[in-house]
Amino acid sequence: MGTILLIEDEQNVADILKKGLEEDGYTIIHKKDGASGIEALGKTPTNLVILDILLPGMNGLEVCKNIRELGYNELPILMLTALGSVENVVLGLDNGADDYLTKPFKLIELKARLRTLLRRTDALDNAKFKNGNHYSFADIHLDDYSKTVTRGNEQINFTSTEYRLLLMFMKNPNKVLSRTDLLDEVWGINFDIGTNVVDVYVNYIRKKLERNGQDRVIHTVVGMGYALKDSR
Repeated sequence: MGTILLIEDEQNVADILKKGLEEDGYTIIHKKDGASGIEALGKTPTNLVILDILLPGMNGLEVCKNIRELGYNELPILMLTALGSVENVVLGLDNGADDYLTKPFKLIELKARLRTLLRRTDALDNAKFKNGNHYSFADIHLDDYSKTVTRGNEQINFTSTEYRLLLMFMKNPNKVLSRTDLLDEVWGINFDIGTNVVDVYVNYIRKKLERNGQDRVIHTVVGMGYALKDSR
């Protein structure tokens, strides 16, 4: 099923999760703090990280950010938090988390979130790939098999969330996509939670696509959302 790194300082919570997930065939590596979790990540091939926000020492937001900065851009990260406010959810997403779950939660819901994340990122060894998943717009080329993006002759690296957002645009050229559409497809949130997380990530993508002075291709459609279209 895959290997999951669980970074959780509450031993009783960790024991419950470890037992429940091992019953489904996952291999669980448990660490109680961020530093040891990051160290374990460098030693063992990992398919997904479950990360608590409230950790001793380095908090979960810092751990998440560090994992991304170390180059694990496509590694799914599910964040656990007792802080269920919109602001804390957005902080988690902004620091690189792919999904979040508010404590207390049911194990069945956690398992469903894990399956969705693993399918979404093709992280399992038995993930099915389809040939011909190539998308082009202007001078941008996206290969959804190898998960690579180039603009002109330059390859551009994206985080997993940025990549999924760009893929949504590449699959729907010239179509106006609302923030609700993007939240649903990329973050699995099927309603507008009143945050600017979509705007933040669109800006991240724009900066990477335009870093050498290239034309803007993701345009704001006032009052409606965003569209991938020619600047002319």
